[in-house]
Amino acid sequence: MFCKNLPKVLENDLAYALYDIKPITRGHMLVVLKRHHATVFESTPAELNAAFDLLAKAKAIVQKEHGPDGYNVTANCGPAAGQVVMHAHFHLIPRYK
Repeated sequence: MFCKNLPKVLENDLAYALYDIKPITRGHMLVVLKRHHATVFESTPAELNAAFDLLAKAKAIVQKEHGPDGYNVTANCGPAAGQVVMHAHFHLIPRYK
């Protein structure tokens, strides 16, 4: 489970965004679904829409604050895919030249 004490950068009814505590690059953010379920494949269409709304808003913040050259948007689903926290979330990973 994600630490409830970490400051949220963005939030809507179904998801929230925060900076990753172990960032791959500067500006690395997570978009976390509020309802507990293990992978994004278990998310409802409404939850996915809410998550992607926050991904777009988080990207705008990261772009303004860090000016990356590109992004990876990813969701690790299951331990074999590298998922460590068994709660559905997306990574927004800024990339720099």
